[in-house]
Amino acid sequence: MHCYPGFLKSLFLTFIFYLLIQNACAQGIITKRLSRADSIKVENLISQMTLAEKIGQLTLLASAWNATGPAMNANYEQLIRTGKAGAVLNFYTVDKVRELQKLAVSESRLGIPLIFGNDVIHGHRTIFPIPLGQAASWDLTAIEKAEQIAAMEASAEGINWTYAPMVDIARDPRWGRVAEGAGEDTWLGCQIAKARVRGFQGDSYADGKHVLACVKHFAAYGAAVAGRDYNVVDISPVTLHENYLPPYKAAVDAGVASVMTSFNEINGVPSTASHWLLTDLLRKEWGFRGFVVTDWTSINEMVSHGVAADVKAAACLALNAGVDMDMQGSAYLNNLGELLKENQVTLSAIDEAVRHVLAAKAELGLFADPYLFCNKQREQTEIMTKESQDFARELVAESCVLLKNYNNTLPVPPGAKSIALIGPLADSRKDMLGNWYSAGKWEQAVSLLEGFRNRYSKQTKIVYEKGCNINDSVVNGIDAAVKAASEADFVILALGESGDMSGEAASRSNIDLPGMQYQLAEAVIKAGKPTAVVLFNGRPLAISKLNQIAPAILETWFGGTQAGNGITDVLSGDVNPSGKITMSFPRNTGQIPVYYNVKNTGRPYSPDRPNEKYVSRYLDCPNTPLYPFGFGLSYTNFTYAGIKASIEGNSITISANVTNSGKRDGEEVVQLYIQDKVGSITRPLKELKGFKKLMIKKGESVNVSFTISREDLSFYHPDLTKYWEPGEFNAFIGGSSAELISASFKL
Repeated sequence: MHCYPGFLKSLFLTFIFYLLIQNACAQGIITKRLSRADSIKVENLISQMTLAEKIGQLTLLASAWNATGPAMNANYEQLIRTGKAGAVLNFYTVDKVRELQKLAVSESRLGIPLIFGNDVIHGHRTIFPIPLGQAASWDLTAIEKAEQIAAMEASAEGINWTYAPMVDIARDPRWGRVAEGAGEDTWLGCQIAKARVRGFQGDSYADGKHVLACVKHFAAYGAAVAGRDYNVVDISPVTLHENYLPPYKAAVDAGVASVMTSFNEINGVPSTASHWLLTDLLRKEWGFRGFVVTDWTSINEMVSHGVAADVKAAACLALNAGVDMDMQGSAYLNNLGELLKENQVTLSAIDEAVRHVLAAKAELGLFADPYLFCNKQREQTEIMTKESQDFARELVAESCVLLKNYNNTLPVPPGAKSIALIGPLADSRKDMLGNWYSAGKWEQAVSLLEGFRNRYSKQTKIVYEKGCNINDSVVNGIDAAVKAASEADFVILALGESGDMSGEAASRSNIDLPGMQYQLAEAVIKAGKPTAVVLFNGRPLAISKLNQIAPAILETWFGGTQAGNGITDVLSGDVNPSGKITMSFPRNTGQIPVYYNVKNTGRPYSPDRPNEKYVSRYLDCPNTPLYPFGFGLSYTNFTYAGIKASIEGNSITISANVTNSGKRDGEEVVQLYIQDKVGSITRPLKELKGFKKLMIKKGESVNVSFTISREDLSFYHPDLTKYWEPGEFNAFIGGSSAELISASFKL
């Protein structure tokens, strides 16, 4: 008889937990991959936590690096011991992570493990091409694999959360962070967003080789006015929904674990304070189940925005908007307790934020094994493997875009006995990594000069002259560079930006070739030898003058660890280039923004009437970009013919014949565009709706077919409903957004 009271108490507690779980599920808190046992664990912890411990789970602390690795100061370590920290960023290597995790698990009252985050943007130790370069490959399988390798390496060093992918659509190359995204097109951006989330997260975290992804920056950070980082965004609701929001939604649909708020405002409200954005849209409309984290100190920065009088008020706005975790600002840590006492925030709002964070930890498997990502053997065997390096080299080559190749200047003739490599980027390992290169070591990168020396035998003389520095005001080495060019059979000019001239806080008002590099190029090209320019950059550059004088131009972005080898594979002809740019290159900076899916005006310019004045045009330059979206040459030629469009039920099929009419096998990115000729609101002249990357042998013709649905033709209307309208459409197939064959159809 004495056992019944205990039994009834246990039954009662189980019933209470059951109700809590049901409530959490009803609110969409528990993720699809969270077991019932983990769900009960989460609710059990919440019921035991003090207010200070709850606020701690919503606090993300940053570490600093010194000569021996990551380090936390004593104050931060004490916060972890007392349960007042939920996650740490910039802290990795197995020994260090285990040491810090032990503080949380063994010394805090409830033993809740930490999440360890890092900016794994384009690789961890093995650095791949910058994301804009990867996008130029148009190879979704390769992009996903790059993130799988990045996750494997990062998780082998204790990291289990990355602040990627960045999916911000960007049409202004002055903004340095275009390097981190997929370019200007929304549809392609959606496909790449899904591939990157899949690569980072996989199907399960159980093997410890995948990490939580974090889609950023929510929302429309890429539309910063004047291309100036951290600036405001001024955008219409239709444009926001049609062009900027879909890639974030694609990441959410792919199951992304976390979302990062953006620094910018929309409609006068900073994203970190926007209840509409973070709760109404993200959670209620899109069904997001993960947790929301701020960007670095963005709660605190709302004081400067002018929507909060102080950090305390900013913390109130953020929590009530739907922000779960505060990155580095300590705004929650220092203010939520007082805000709760003043009834400016509710305990249920705090609990819900804690629930989101704990659910992520449970999903990672940290409650079952806090040291799942602290495997010393993996750290020693799964980083910088030969397989990873081989793949990185392939992806470098696949990301290269041949922009110009007059008279088949490239590839380098096999009979060349001497090759001169000239320019400030010809032998710069550090710049090969670009920006945001995580734990990559520039000493391990392969420069272009090293790539050539690796590829060519001693019978080929390789000569190097720097010529000038990247941003010099004078060209001191021009005479030596011209002499080297004059004595060589072939010349490579390695020009562009330094690795830190793009990325965060790297906006440029003038995106021409920096410094005196054009003057160097002009002098070297005048030497009269076959010359190819190799561009290194994190954004499209305004290179009209260079385009006029350079026989060949190969865009290589920043290729990462294997940059030199992969680029040399293309220059030598071992690999036929197949990349296509995903962001238009302007003719000059004053033309920005320039992008392919523009709308017409009431006074459109026509090239057939070049002298017509009262139309939408420039007096001093064409409206069109120097290189359009989707453009990229090959060492062979592809011709398009026989486009057809047919309709059957809900499906529209568009097909065309593509022939490799050149002398080499090659890959071609076949692109499909659609134009809705008349709409109730104005529509773009063309929009990407599909692509296929195909290997086509020389002389071979293939029929390429795309099938889309009527829903693929839908668009947002002024009331923000989305539907398609019947009428006449044009379908285009071709090798770029500017070189297309067309057919029409009616619905």
